[in-house]
Parts: sequence; C-alpha cells; structure tokens
Amino acid sequence: MTGPSPLTRRLVIGGAAAAVVAAAAPSPAQASGCRIEQAAIDSAAADLEGELIALRRDLHANPEDSGAEVRTAGVVAQLLSDAGLEVTTGVGGHGVVGVLKGSRPGRTVAYRADMDATYGQHGLEHLCGHDLHTTIGVGVAQVLAGLRDQLSGAVVFLFQPAEESLEGARAMIADGVLDWTGAEEIHGIHCGPLPFGVIAVTPGSGLPGLDRGGVVLTGPDAIGRAERLAAELATLGTVAVPAASADMQQIVDDVQVPDGPLAEFVFMRTRLGENASEEQAEVKVSFRCWPEERYTEIRDEVARISESYGEAQVSFPTDPFPAMICPEWDAYKLKRHLRRATGADSTVVMHAPFPFNGEDFALFLDELPGTFSFLGVQAPGTDIVTAAPHFPTFDPDERAIDHGVRAMAGWLAERASS
Repeated sequence: MTGPSPLTRRLVIGGAAAAVVAAAAPSPAQASGCRIEQAAIDSAAADLEGELIALRRDLHANPEDSGAEVRTAGVVAQLLSDAGLEVTTGVGGHGVVGVLKGSRPGRTVAYRADMDATYGQHGLEHLCGHDLHTTIGVGVAQVLAGLRDQLSGAVVFLFQPAEESLEGARAMIADGVLDWTGAEEIHGIHCGPLPFGVIAVTPGSGLPGLDRGGVVLTGPDAIGRAERLAAELATLGTVAVPAASADMQQIVDDVQVPDGPLAEFVFMRTRLGENASEEQAEVKVSFRCWPEERYTEIRDEVARISESYGEAQVSFPTDPFPAMICPEWDAYKLKRHLRRATGADSTVVMHAPFPFNGEDFALFLDELPGTFSFLGVQAPGTDIVTAAPHFPTFDPDERAIDHGVRAMAGWLAERASS
C-alpha cells in the first residue's frame, strides 16, 4: 500500500528535511548491527531536558480534545521537521508521523505516543499524562536524530490522536500507516503509579478492553426496577476504583503478583439512562474484565439477572473493544535491556493489568509485535495518587520525561539494529 498522496495529506515540513533524510539513507557498504552506546544517548538526553520540560508545560497548558489536536500536532510536526525527520501530517485525523532513517542498514521499528487530553473536574485537562507521552516521543526522536550517524535501520514515530475516545489507533491503521512505513514492530510507554526511576514491563498482560450495553425495562415502576437492577448488576464487579491511597497502593502491589488477586477481575459500572419514565427506563452497563474471554460470561450474567426484573430487553450493540495483551518474549527482552541501561533495580514486572484503564494501543499490537510499558511518575515523598492517571490529583514528576527518553531511545536503537 502506498503512502498518502503528496497533494492531500503528505507534508514534508522544511526544505532541508528531505535532503537530510536522503543523505542519511543506509549504504550497502556500511556495517549493520552497530548499536548506539547508552552513554551517548544519556548525554544527548541531558542536553535536552530543560527544553523538553518546557515543551511538556506548554502542551499541559493547551490541552486538546480527542480528534481536535490541531495545535499539538502542529507543534510536534515542526519539532520533528527541525530534527530532520520526514514528516507526514493528517494521518488518521490529526496524527503526525515522523520517519528517521539511520546511516546503517537495519530494521524499521515504530514508536507511538498519544496526544489528546481528557475531561476532569476543571474541564479539558491532561490528566492521563499524554502531554508527557508526546514530549517523550519528541525527545526520543531528537536524541536519535542527533545520533543518526550511529543509528541502524529506521525509527517511525507515530503521534496518535483520539486515544481517549478509542478511535485514533484504528484510524491511523485504516490510513495504512503500518503498511507504507514498513514498521516491523511497535513500542509505547504510559505514565503509571510507580516510583520515579522505575519502569514496569508487561509480559502477557497489558490492559483490559471495554464492553458496553444496556437493559431497557418496560411496564409499571420501570424507574424503581431499573434502580434496583443497576445496583444488583454493579455487584458483578470484583474490583472498584481505589477510594484511598492505600487502596491504590494495594492494586499496584497486586498487579506485580503472578497469579495474584487480579489474575481475574470484573470492573463494572452501571447508571440509569436519560429520559426515564414510570413506564420505561434503561440501565447503562459498561465493564472491563480479565481475561478478555470472560466478556461472554459477563454478558450472560447481565441477561440472566435482568430477566428477573420483568420485561427486559438486553442489548450489546457492538463487539467489546479488545484488551491490550503484550507479547511475553518482547517484554522480557525489554526488561533485560532496561536493567543494563538504567540499573538492576529500574524495572518491575506487571503480571496483571490495572483494572480500570484501557488502551487503544491494543489495535497496534494486534497487527505487530512490540512492547507497552509503564513509566513511574511518582515523585519521592508524594502520595501515590499523584501518579495515578485520570485521578484529579494527578501531578507527575517531570523528571520522568528524561528517564523515559533515555530508556526508550536506547531500546528503539537496539531493536532497529537487531
């Protein structure tokens, strides 16, 4: 499949960008398999740290809704172009793709960062850490671009729109981005409630998907019956959003236990639909479960319980959004790399997913092998909920940007040279 038409969505920003990329194209005479030293990556990242923190603060002050990432996409595109990448805009909406070609033969690996914000108590906010994710992606691109004479293969940077609405990954894939870039694998990282300096790898785990449906009750006392039904369906949930810091810490501990308390779970939410009357009312149902094969079981339970409330029409209009399941081999390979690059105590293993979050990176992993990790953003001495995405108290340690850049730049350089 060919790339976007030059007259429609393709935009190579900056006159020198194409020439720089062309000059960096690998020559058959050059040796393959050479890896960039981590010390060189660390040095380059250190030089950029102040600029990247300023970038994060700028993005944080200008959040944009899913599918409306116009300003963010423009900032990213310009920075990638300034670094000498070949830049394509308008991919899957406001998605930005930057291609960095090394000077040596190698493989093509992709890295994805999401750009949109979400709604919180104060309106549209960066409460999920996408401002950090975008900044880290830009930083990795800048670091590797500065070391392109030592870089093998190519790295494709996918800056994705509309992750919060679970639409952006599908749209970018539909635009053929994995085909026309030739990506062989894909990697990503997300903020997580872990101490600064720690990255969690996810062999065989990841994040749950999402299922949505509804139950319409008709007949006398429909509202009262719907309220009682919503309360009973809620009891299908085996785990809840943490109500206190101790609860959050327990979940973080539990996901690190093989075959532990979160090896199986249901996270259930119910509410009454709008426009209810005494003769008709709807109970809205949404849930995440693990493993994802349990969706059929939970749907059947919803139907069984609903039938006991009189005239009930149960519907699940679409298939569940898939869970993100990360390949084991790739995750353990990343763990070994991180232990070498950032220290023996720099990684933990998540054997189960965080129950109340999903991720449309799942769709990329359905197409390609790769990794998805969680970057610790809890500052020393702070409450764990300051590092929990989507919590109103989310206030990540900005030093995690530099740590993420160093870790991911080294990992991508290694994978491109393999």
